[in-house]
Amino acid sequence: MKNYRMSMVMLLAALCGTLFLFTDAQAQRRARGRSYTKNQVNNIIQRVETRSDDFVGALDKALDNSKLDGTDREDDLNKQAKRMESTIDDLRREFDRKESYYETKPEVSKILALANDINNTMQRRKLGGNAERMWAALRYDLNTLAGVYNLPGVR
Repeated sequence: MKNYRMSMVMLLAALCGTLFLFTDAQAQRRARGRSYTKNQVNNIIQRVETRSDDFVGALDKALDNSKLDGTDREDDLNKQAKRMESTIDDLRREFDRKESYYETKPEVSKILALANDINNTMQRRKLGGNAERMWAALRYDLNTLAGVYNLPGVR
């Protein structure tokens, strides 16, 4: 009987210890990764949409005032920026249709790939203050969005 009680106490202690470790691990996971509501993600996407529209216009003006004006390269850069803007519009449509914001991760991944290409161009070419400022603001929000979806940001 004494061995039985001792076994039960040991079993209870082991279960309590396991439960404590599980609870501690859950708390650490929450502390490391932030969770977002769909409304919070919606606000980030709205900022990305607005800043993307502003950036496309500023980029077009900056390219018109650059050595690239009238070249095929200017057309390519404008198309690339408009493609990113269109993909952001696709994200908006999918985001509004889906129950969980996380279901739109593929759309965000496409946007970030396009943004990385644009970022490479923005780093190589000096296009002027307004376009560069607008790109920096958009890149910041894109990196925020990347963090929400646990994706690599714009480098």
